[in-house]
Amino acid sequence: MIEAYCELHRAGDAHSVETWINGKLVGGLYCVALGKAVFGESMFNQANDTSKIALAALVAFCRRHGIQQIDCQQNTRHLASLGAQEMPRKQFLAGVSAALQQSSPSWQFDPQDWALIMSPRSNTK
Repeated sequence: MIEAYCELHRAGDAHSVETWINGKLVGGLYCVALGKAVFGESMFNQANDTSKIALAALVAFCRRHGIQQIDCQQNTRHLASLGAQEMPRKQFLAGVSAALQQSSPSWQFDPQDWALIMSPRSNTK
């Protein structure tokens, strides 16, 4: 598995969204992105809420780049509390199929992306 993810990373398809405090990695998540299809793989934290901050950053990034859905893979209370919802399989597959046809964005977070989730208008999308 490690080699597979290393190969995905070398190909530009595996990404990490990280939370750092005082130069120390304290939380984040890993995902695989193919076109505009994003599949969350794993979240980790060494300090309270640091994986949530990373997920919020991923959502902001996805909003800027028109990515419509993030596959969370698991239906957990934790993810539901952050806005995750189940969807019918047919709808999910249609979304993935459409996203695979689109070009992948450059995976570089812009701090201005925070405005996409912090402003009251962003909650109406």
